[in-house]
Amino acid sequence: MSLRALLFRRPPDPQLIETAFDGAIFSVQLRRHRQARRYTLRVQAATRAVVLTMPLRGSVKEARAFAERNGGWIAARLKRLPQAIPFADGLELPLRGVPHRIAHRATRGTVWTEAGEPPLLCVAGERAHLARRVRDFLKREAKRDLEAASRRYATLLAVTVKRVSVRDQTSRWGSCTAEGVLSYSWRLILAPSYVLDYLAAHEVAHLVEMNHSRKFWRVVMQICPDWRRAKPLPPGGRVHMPSVSRKPRWPAGVTVTARDSLLRRIQFSAKQRAASLAPSVPPMCRRRSLQSRHGRQ
Repeated sequence: MSLRALLFRRPPDPQLIETAFDGAIFSVQLRRHRQARRYTLRVQAATRAVVLTMPLRGSVKEARAFAERNGGWIAARLKRLPQAIPFADGLELPLRGVPHRIAHRATRGTVWTEAGEPPLLCVAGERAHLARRVRDFLKREAKRDLEAASRRYATLLAVTVKRVSVRDQTSRWGSCTAEGVLSYSWRLILAPSYVLDYLAAHEVAHLVEMNHSRKFWRVVMQICPDWRRAKPLPPGGRVHMPSVSRKPRWPAGVTVTARDSLLRRIQFSAKQRAASLAPSVPPMCRRRSLQSRHGRQ
């Protein structure tokens, strides 16, 4: 390494910085990104982690000042998030839509279910490892159900699924790549089976149509006629389930606010397209037009 590089080498960034607001102290993770053009903050809903993304040439001092200026925003966002409920003995949680009660068993073994009112989700081993064992069990069950449903729908459409993975996704229930890699949220195992089946059909249909056009929804209806029964909301709360017909018929789960918001976005996109197709006005002519308009006023 040259002497110049040694002299001007940037010291390593701290992984965490702290900012205070209204008597509370918040830890903020620092991340540099080569495509970042400004400082941005986001809160990860699953882990409640606050992440500050900064440009490559940004400074830690500016990042710290940015976090301090937005301490109120951080506090408000964290307050809006629901409190996490850890897996513990006696907790009721849905498994494939059916409430189960977690029951710790001080014996050797893994995790299994027992019939009862309500059914039991029995967890063996030490109590300290109960939460991890429950989470691992739910991920295994989700992987098994989602892989079976995805392969089944892929056979109906004569497409190839390269791989099915289950992850801890926070912004979407599932995703699909053009190479045939499907990724799902493991929390789908908590929903009723018909919801999981619909999500699998939805993602497999993207291997035929990589969009949400009318053709795509016809494919979904072809392999999953019961899709309207599921109509799950994405983790962000937005709905993207338009009707296949020309006249929009909104599903029962779509509120008036969501419908009006979607219509406004469609109208705004149409205005943008019309503006892009309109003949451009030279800057000098535009300036003169504005001056004449103000002169008449």
